[in-house]
Amino acid sequence: MSNSQEERIDKALIQLVQRQFISRPDEDEASADERFDSLVESARDTIDRQEDPVITADVNHASDLIKKKLIRENNSPDKALRFSNLYSRLLSQPVLSQKWAILYLLYQLSDGGGPKRRETPEAKSSSPLSRLHKARQPPIDSRHTPETEAARQYTVDSPAFNDAFSTDGLRRIQTDPQAQPMRPLPRERPERQDGKKSHDANGEDSGIGENAQALPTPRFDPAPSEPALLRDLPFTLQGLSSTNLQFTAPDTLKLPTTLPVPIITLLHALAEPSLLYKGLAGFVESSEGGLVGQSLRAAIGSELRSYLGLVASLESQIRRALAALDEKQPKNGLGKAGVTLRRCVIWTREAAMGLRLMSLIVEKSKNKKGGELISTIHAFSSSHGDAFVSTFAERLLSHVTRPFYDMLRQWTYDGELSDPYLEFFVSEQKEPIEGEDGHKEKGGAMSVWEDKYKLNQIMIPTILSEDFAKKVFLIGKSLNFLRYGCGDSVWVESYSKDASRELRYGDTAALESSIDEAYKSTMARLTHLMAENFMLFEHLKALKKYILLGQGDFIQLLMESLSNNLDRPANSQYRHTLTAQLEHAIRSSNAQYDSAEVLRRLDARMLELSHGETGWDVFTLEYKIDAPVDVIVTPWASKQYLKVFNFLWRVKRVEFALGSTWRRCMTGARGVLGAVDDKLGKDWKKARCCIAEMIHFVCQLQYYILFEVIESSWDQLQTAIQKPDCTLDDLISAHSEYLTAITRKGLLGSTTTDFTSQLHELLKVMLAYKDVVDGLYSFSVSEFTRRQEFNARIETRTAQGQWGITERDEEDFNSPQDNKRNPLRDTDSPFPITSTSEDDMLPALRLRLASLSLDFRSKVNVLLGDLAYQPDVDMRFLGVVMNFNDVYKPVRRKRRAADRDGKLKAGEKGKSLETPQVGERGERSKADGVPGAR
Repeated sequence: MSNSQEERIDKALIQLVQRQFISRPDEDEASADERFDSLVESARDTIDRQEDPVITADVNHASDLIKKKLIRENNSPDKALRFSNLYSRLLSQPVLSQKWAILYLLYQLSDGGGPKRRETPEAKSSSPLSRLHKARQPPIDSRHTPETEAARQYTVDSPAFNDAFSTDGLRRIQTDPQAQPMRPLPRERPERQDGKKSHDANGEDSGIGENAQALPTPRFDPAPSEPALLRDLPFTLQGLSSTNLQFTAPDTLKLPTTLPVPIITLLHALAEPSLLYKGLAGFVESSEGGLVGQSLRAAIGSELRSYLGLVASLESQIRRALAALDEKQPKNGLGKAGVTLRRCVIWTREAAMGLRLMSLIVEKSKNKKGGELISTIHAFSSSHGDAFVSTFAERLLSHVTRPFYDMLRQWTYDGELSDPYLEFFVSEQKEPIEGEDGHKEKGGAMSVWEDKYKLNQIMIPTILSEDFAKKVFLIGKSLNFLRYGCGDSVWVESYSKDASRELRYGDTAALESSIDEAYKSTMARLTHLMAENFMLFEHLKALKKYILLGQGDFIQLLMESLSNNLDRPANSQYRHTLTAQLEHAIRSSNAQYDSAEVLRRLDARMLELSHGETGWDVFTLEYKIDAPVDVIVTPWASKQYLKVFNFLWRVKRVEFALGSTWRRCMTGARGVLGAVDDKLGKDWKKARCCIAEMIHFVCQLQYYILFEVIESSWDQLQTAIQKPDCTLDDLISAHSEYLTAITRKGLLGSTTTDFTSQLHELLKVMLAYKDVVDGLYSFSVSEFTRRQEFNARIETRTAQGQWGITERDEEDFNSPQDNKRNPLRDTDSPFPITSTSEDDMLPALRLRLASLSLDFRSKVNVLLGDLAYQPDVDMRFLGVVMNFNDVYKPVRRKRRAADRDGKLKAGEKGKSLETPQVGERGERSKADGVPGAR
């Protein structure tokens, strides 16, 4: 052997002898050292001899012994066949070299392993431990001395000595470091400490040394027997302290230190269910948590009662076994009695697994409640590969989910939330949600539907899918809305009595069927009430007809009747005048055939007034919506409707103004304008062409918004709300998408380009051009009147026999005086002509007309350029329709340079087109339909 191997064997032998070596009270230190060295040398001789063992190393013989034992103790040969399979697998393992020793050891450790083999005296004498025992005895010639006789008497009567050097081998290992201090590993004996022994003046021993006094007496106490441990075991399994097994803390069990290692291992296995039961019992006695938590405690308490039943059965078996003990048999006959610690471990193994699983569930369920707690337990059932764990978790879930299913039943069939501990996945909002305008209370049915209840995603248990939870949430919210928002509590109570049924875990098919039936019944009732009782669809049609200008004859009559009033300043408008004109327009159009419920909701009102505004800027129509229809037509939706109406009303006003000017021009062309054609013919031709362009632009814009945007979006809304499975949430979503499509495609809500400002600027240019054309018309009428007066003067003088015209008259006609009346002074044009002579008026009008025409064309070019690069097909098609003959040249605007130099260069060259500036804040706020946004 190598030196390292010899050193390891030598150290192990020294540790073994040192652990079992016991000092004698009447032995001095030199004698003890000599005896220790002799024992070590004897052990080395035993190792060096390497005699063959008494038992032959025969693997087949060991397997035959085990197989015969299995056949003898069992009626069926199943276990013997199973052992044969395991034995063949053991032989195929190349790692294990001492297979026969393993099998023979297991055979000897089994209960009832047959009678022990009788050892011959030769075998006994050849035993290593026997030789060690002989080596410790004194020589034969000195055995009869008083000293050796006392030593031999001590050796025989000492239980520790007999335990260490008995022929049966070592039965325990002393683990108390104070009882037996470890000796150092080297071969040299360590120096003993001074003062270990004290002697009196006569040289006799006066007592035991300091270290000898540290040796505790429990070292000599006998270890508790297995029957004594079995007698205490039922108390330990119930978490109660006993004589030999005591609980020093809620999570600590103290075991006797004198027990052998195999018994300690068995007690460790039995201590686990004891400690787990003690912890679980404390958890069951607590009262924290909600209803689901209390249900978990009740379920665990039921399982603990089953465990106590097992303990009671085990206790009865132990009592019968202890009553049948026979001291003459090996181990008092415990093996034949059928109850041992090893068998108790096997009997409690399944219960220990259950306790371990419940303890793990309790640990993971801390700070969890309701749906989260159910999901935690369900994870063991659905995702664990052990069938025992899955079955056990399913059994727990059947008890734990009862409060949850009670809350689910009340919510599904009554529309009421019974959740005092906030464990359900539907939560009630105690505090009203603050809106955009800072107000916390919305009021009406809107708050009942949108803000009263919320779906808590965290509390949805994994036993329910997310779609299923949303359907349940919608059912309960609909029933609650029917009860409190629609006032239909009678139907809800009747429905609850007829359809209510018990819901429980495990019956998935019945649960889904019940929820589907409740979903269909609730949604059908809610849709019927909204359509029939509250006229939802009629209100949506009225909003389209009157607010979105779908009723053409009504809008035309209203504009004609209000045009004279709205031309005046805003502060001179009166509500009763507007209301009277609205009633006149209703009676004179097809709107008179609508229901009275719809017409009474239509009203005319004025926005917040601002200085310098006219009636056109502050007038608006309002359609009043109340509960429960305001769930769909929300306050946000009402603002969107007002925004679209104000924009369409302004476009309609420009169309009406341009149409009036066009009719005047066409009528005057056959009369007044024809008389001054020699002087103003070219100007009127240019003006009519530009007005025609503007009318074409406005008509195409109106057509696009009213038909391509509103009508197509209306068709999509009708398709969505007429689905058989349409819910109230679907109605709200479809209506929101309807308004979003109108504002986005209607050039009012684009996120990339500000079309609203561009269109407002274009409409302002058109109105300004219309005013200048009116000024040109007034100038033409003035010119026509002056010519008529001149001709009448000639006729009068001719009738009097005078010359019809003199040189002075010709000078006055061709050169009007500066103090003559300026006909443009009486017009309401916002672009007054400041010149005082007719020669200066006409060039100013021509310059203004040309400037506005050029401004209009440039803005249209920019608008068409922006439309050409929009992702929506309809918006790109609008640009094509407006420029069908390529008369305009679309221009894509360039972004402004980020640095100042770039801005200066762009301003000097004048090549980059800037974004049109937004108009006055008050005008833009009215156009956007937001009252009081100045």
